[in-house]
Amino acid sequence: MAGNSFGQLFRITTAGESHGPGNVVIIDGVPPGIALSVDDLLVDMNRRRPGQSKIVTQRDESDTPEILSGVFDGRTTGTSLAILVRNEDQRSRDYSEIKDKYRPGHADFGFDAKYGFRDYRGGGRSSARETTVRVAAGVVAKKLIEQAFGGRVLAYVTQVGDVRMGPLDPASITMDQVEKLPNGEPNIVRCPDADAAARMVALIDEMRLAGDSIGGVSEIVATGIPAGLGEPVFDKIKADLAKALFSLPAVMGVEYGVGFGCATLRGSQNNDIFSPTEPRPDGIGKSGIGTESNRHGGMLGGITSGQPIVLRAAIKPTSSLPTEQRTVTTTGEPTTIRTKGRHDPCLLPRFIPIAEAMVAIVIADHWLRWKAQCR
Repeated sequence: MAGNSFGQLFRITTAGESHGPGNVVIIDGVPPGIALSVDDLLVDMNRRRPGQSKIVTQRDESDTPEILSGVFDGRTTGTSLAILVRNEDQRSRDYSEIKDKYRPGHADFGFDAKYGFRDYRGGGRSSARETTVRVAAGVVAKKLIEQAFGGRVLAYVTQVGDVRMGPLDPASITMDQVEKLPNGEPNIVRCPDADAAARMVALIDEMRLAGDSIGGVSEIVATGIPAGLGEPVFDKIKADLAKALFSLPAVMGVEYGVGFGCATLRGSQNNDIFSPTEPRPDGIGKSGIGTESNRHGGMLGGITSGQPIVLRAAIKPTSSLPTEQRTVTTTGEPTTIRTKGRHDPCLLPRFIPIAEAMVAIVIADHWLRWKAQCR
């Protein structure tokens, strides 16, 4: 099976299935000397973990990572970094009754068409369970870019169903706003607009009680990114970011900057005007020049401009439903299906750290490529 690796100089390779013993990631290209512990990994692992609130799947997984190699005395050694996350609460019996039926919205039919054989327990290799170790790799990437140039990546929910958050400056949103409500309680939907968050939670809970699901939109913002990262042709940083996000389960659309809003604008309205700015104190990249607006989403010609990278991903409703749906068997006979497993009524709250991880991995990779070529 090909396609299990991503990146060039900062390169991750994952293995594992939803109902197997666990998932593992091997990360190549991690510079030596970066402080790293299991506690560091747990911050984002806990943000992705199932069972964290009433509006996510109740599968009971601790998602405690094990660092198998690449760290000594609390710091990366520069060798391959391997991280394992074991599966602890598989209920494969939930899938035995539907092993010969194709679940609507899933990859079951595609797997049979490609391989002639599949692991029917929870989606096997195509399950979102694989993203546990992407989040672990994302923690390493976040540490790398923060240490190298002060880069930060933050994602949040902007829309669930027809509930949208109010206008906020993406670069001003903080982790506290995403993770906590103004009263200090956990922000279980991860929308920085508290009023919209309450309406989103109510809608998700309504879907859960009805045995249905709902989709939405996440915005991902990378700040502190120097100008000059990316390549001008096939390896545009926007292309790699799109591939990174589209490689995640349930992502149906990706846009950056003004996105599809550009279709109604004139060139004179869409262009961001260059002007002098304060130079970066670290002197990295071509600083001292910026733009007065950021409709280009921090990327021009496939190369970062020094403005915040702003992306949005549209996430489909969860495909696994406890309500009955029509389908066919593996031999093409019409039948019905009802999925018994434990599933999120909305994927957005747990998608947030996964999206951050993939964006950070791309930025870390392009940073190392830029350093190798230009410094």
